[in-house]
Formats: sequence, structure tokens, C-alpha cells
Amino acid sequence: MQAEISQTVINRLRAPEVGQEFVWDTELKGFGVRVGTSGVKTYVLQFRSPDGRLRRMAVARCNIIDVDDARRQAKALLAKATLGVDPAEEKRANRVGGTVADVCDWYLVEAESRRLLGRRRRPIKPSTLKMDRSRIERHIKPLLGTRAVRTLRLADIERMQADIAGGKTSAAPHKRSGRITTGGEGAAGRVISTLHSIFEHAVRMDIIETNPARGVRRIASKRRTRRLSASELVRLGEAMRRSAEYGEHPTGLALVRFIALTGFRLMEAQTLQRDWIDRQGGCVHFPDTKSDAQTRAIAPAAYAVAADQPTPETCPYVFPSEDARSHYKQVPDVIARLCQIAQLKDVTAHTLRHTFGSVAGDLGFSELTIAMMLGHGKRNVTQGYIHIDEGLWIAIDATATKIAELLDGATNSIRIPRLVSVGIRNLNASV
Repeated sequence: MQAEISQTVINRLRAPEVGQEFVWDTELKGFGVRVGTSGVKTYVLQFRSPDGRLRRMAVARCNIIDVDDARRQAKALLAKATLGVDPAEEKRANRVGGTVADVCDWYLVEAESRRLLGRRRRPIKPSTLKMDRSRIERHIKPLLGTRAVRTLRLADIERMQADIAGGKTSAAPHKRSGRITTGGEGAAGRVISTLHSIFEHAVRMDIIETNPARGVRRIASKRRTRRLSASELVRLGEAMRRSAEYGEHPTGLALVRFIALTGFRLMEAQTLQRDWIDRQGGCVHFPDTKSDAQTRAIAPAAYAVAADQPTPETCPYVFPSEDARSHYKQVPDVIARLCQIAQLKDVTAHTLRHTFGSVAGDLGFSELTIAMMLGHGKRNVTQGYIHIDEGLWIAIDATATKIAELLDGATNSIRIPRLVSVGIRNLNASV
């Protein structure tokens, strides 16, 4: 339908039963009014983009501005198209890439839809996305969410980093987990890395023009070197036995012991599924880890812990949650309570993993062997040819056995001897 658009024409428009109805202006080509089934009336503009595509965009609601103002805005937009600028694309970019919060929300939607590629040119993992969402909601949005991306400077982003490191975005204990978000230098550096990555994705997809986080000096993370000594492992084992008597959750205690005997990462242990364990092969087949799919050797002592867990039909996890709908998630809380009893400080699940590697080193196994035991992702050419063999299982078993002895209170094993026999040298050479 065509007519000289006026307020009278707009008032006469009725909502269609299905689809949309348009009235195109006879005075300005491409200018019109659209009405949908809801009855909402909108000024629209139809034009050819610089690359020849037919585009249509909304100008404004009819109840917000009058016809003359809408026609003037349409003329200005047509002038942009004539000069080689796509006003519809410009509007979309301003809307999506306007503020930091807008870009973060765009990133989460695109990443969840697996349209963005992360490490190794693969879709971003759900675990990574979960952590990114937490950093966005806890730190980025409160500090920079309302800022327009185009106005950001390096100083703004580094100021955010300093605020996070200083605890400005710390939070009270969570109602369910009881944990506190404290910020700190490590968290600050990781948040900056996340923001930089989000902006890089947005630049590549033409959401924003430049990445304002390029060149930001990130706080260097401190290498975690905390390990449990032999005497501390004895104290931890005693605390586990005492806490079991006090009513500590048996699955939580089993997971702590399992991590100590395997050196698995926290999430690798918590989300371990029964189908992944190869009892005959003496290993676990992880379909995905921080370093992609892996096969990791496991000692009989660790397998015994896994085999002793309940096996509800509705739950595939080795360490099920209380309702058997998911996996157990409270290991950090269990470790915190154990450390209060054992009077240990600065102990996390990663400390147990580091301790596993350190005990293997004390026993005389090489760095290459230990890297294979822990499933480290960074590999050189030589490591690419190494597979699980008898030597690696011997190393895994020796390390797990030594740790199990200490956890079980074998005080005569406090001193860990360094094995330097010809057999161990040959083992290191073959692994």
C-alpha cells in the first residue's frame, strides 16, 4: 500500500490478523510505516546497502515522534547509505557493542551457541564459559559494565584490575556454598585475561572496532609451590579419621583421599564417571580435560577408593551428590574443615595435586615422568611419542602407595628416600 504518510493515515492503520502490514510513503522513497499483529506502529526505512543488499530498519515508534521528525531522520539515514555507510549495521553495532556489559552479554550468547572458537580452535568449553560468566557478573559488570567500549582507555582497565586486587568486588559468603569472593591479585589478572579475550572475539566478529584491553599490564600470577610435607600428610590423614567420627561427609573425605592418591585436578576428580575407569587397563579415559582428551594411569590404592563409592543407577558419577542427581561439589569446604583440625594452612585441592608430583620427585622419578603422571598439557616433541607403559604404572603406584602410607599414619615412612637404583634410572629413561 502506498500513500503520503500523515498522522491520519497512521491512525487508520489496523493490526492484521497475521504477519505485518506496510504503508510506503509516496514523498520519500523507502520511508514507511509498519504495523504488526500486536498493533504497534513503527516508522521504517528500506534501502540498498553499499554492497547492494536490500535492507530494512526501524526508525522509531509512531507514538514517540511525529511524521515530520521521522521523515527527517529517514532522510539523514538515506544520506549515510548514499555515502557508503550501512545505517542498519551501524545501529546494530552501536546497540550490541555500546557498553562493556553489552559486549559481555553478546559473548556469553555466542559462546553458549558454540559459534566462538577458543583454545586449539575449538568451541569454548562449558567449564570455561561458567568461569567467564562468574568473572563477568562478579567483577567486570560492577566495575565497567556501564562504560561505553569506545571510551575505555588502558588506565580504566588497569584501574579495574587494581580494584579487584584490592578487594573492591569481594562478596559475602554465598548462601549455599558459604564461600567468599575475595578478589586478590590472582583473580585480578585472570579477570583482565577474560576481558581481553572477550574484546578480541568482538573485534574479530566486527562488534567493536578495537580492543581497548590490548597492551594492559596484567598482574603476574604467583607460582603455587605449596606442598604437604610427609609429617603434614600424616596430620591430614589423622584429621580425616577424626572428622569421619564427627560426621564429615564420607564422599567428601573419599574425594580428598582420591585426589591425594592420583594428583587429579579438582574438577577431574569431582566429575569422574564410572564408565571412564578401565580397571583392567589400570587407567582413566577422560573424554575432556584442561588439556583435551587424555588417558591417565591410576594406582590400585586410588581405584580402591573409587570402587568403594555408592553406585546409584540414576547417577553416572563415581562420587555422587547427596541426591544422586549430580556429582559431589563441596571438596574445598571439606579440605578447609580438615585443615582446621590438622592445623594446616594454605591447603587446597591443587596443593594435594602438587604434593603428588612432589612425592614422585622425592622418589626419584624424572620431570618427564611426573608430567605424564599429572597429565600436563604442554608437551614437547619427545612427549608426543610416549604412551602409558609398565614404567609409568610403576611410578604411579609407588607414589600413591607412599602417600597412602603417610595418610594412614605410617610414621616410620616420614622420611621419603630418594630411589637412585639402576632400575629407577632405567624406568625414567623408558617412560
